[in-house]
Amino acid sequence: MKFSFKNDYSEGCHPRILQALLESNLAQQNGYGLDDYCLEAERLIQEKVNNPKAKVYFVSGGTQANLTVISAFLRPHESVVSAETGHIFTNETGAIEATGHKVHALETETGKITPAQIQIVLDAHRNIPHQVKQKLVYISNSTELGTIYSKNELQNLSGICRVNKLFLFMDGARLSQALAAETNDLALEDIAQLTDAFYWGGTKNGALIGEAIVINNIELQEEFGFHLKQKGALLAKGRLLGIQFKELLRDDLYLNLGKHANEQAMKIKNAFTENGFQMLTETFTNQIFPILKNSEIEKLAENFDFYVWKKIDEESSAIRVITSWATAEEVVDVFIQKIKSLK
Repeated sequence: MKFSFKNDYSEGCHPRILQALLESNLAQQNGYGLDDYCLEAERLIQEKVNNPKAKVYFVSGGTQANLTVISAFLRPHESVVSAETGHIFTNETGAIEATGHKVHALETETGKITPAQIQIVLDAHRNIPHQVKQKLVYISNSTELGTIYSKNELQNLSGICRVNKLFLFMDGARLSQALAAETNDLALEDIAQLTDAFYWGGTKNGALIGEAIVINNIELQEEFGFHLKQKGALLAKGRLLGIQFKELLRDDLYLNLGKHANEQAMKIKNAFTENGFQMLTETFTNQIFPILKNSEIEKLAENFDFYVWKKIDEESSAIRVITSWATAEEVVDVFIQKIKSLK
């Protein structure tokens, strides 16, 4: 059987989470996120972000988080600004558009967007009320290309959003990996101060399922629970999610798992670069995008699974290699030997 580097959710969950689920299995609890585990996990997240007024809502997956948040925050005539690589634009089956909201996709080579790009969209939509009105900026951290936003970049995005009365929403499906990156200078407290809302991913960082939506803007907290229920995101057995986040937050397990995934990816990245391969983007998280000849891709694919991400020219393509909290060093070592054999 081939080892998969296709995603970071191929495995089940971290053993500590499985043990916590087992130990709490027969304890009776309230439903719909009012159980002791969800309440404690919310308190822990409020501590981590240093915002006791933040409201936390647990949902099962990233698409559900994006759909519920964006559709709840926007009025019918309002739209979203996103990178063209953004998950809501490329990989969610038009979920946002299906709710009646346009997504303005911005070209980007890094997966990140800038205030200048946002301003161009705003300037092109001044013919009110004949055009949609931009109201929300969507970013991912880490991005779909493995890059991360610096504190200065996020401050600048927050600045243009506040001047223009736009909401700033961060997709944090791989937030733990972003926080654990060696080049990261953002803290959770910074993110809570600079965004109106973000979600903290568990699915791609050791949980069975689960994302924690954190709403920092008090005005957006009101009646969000109605949207959660209407979108089918309010689980009767919300305890399943609360238990997992409670365990991830204990002893900073979330950060350690992200760090492990990043370290394994960096070993592979170094092997590629040391053997003369170029990268599509410069990343320090658990996603890397080496550029190989198509014949070399075929050789690697004999023993390993990964995505062919982008065609570069007739002879070469960029692949995506992604590691997880559970990626074993022994497997990475074998993969590295295979990389060396290509040259």
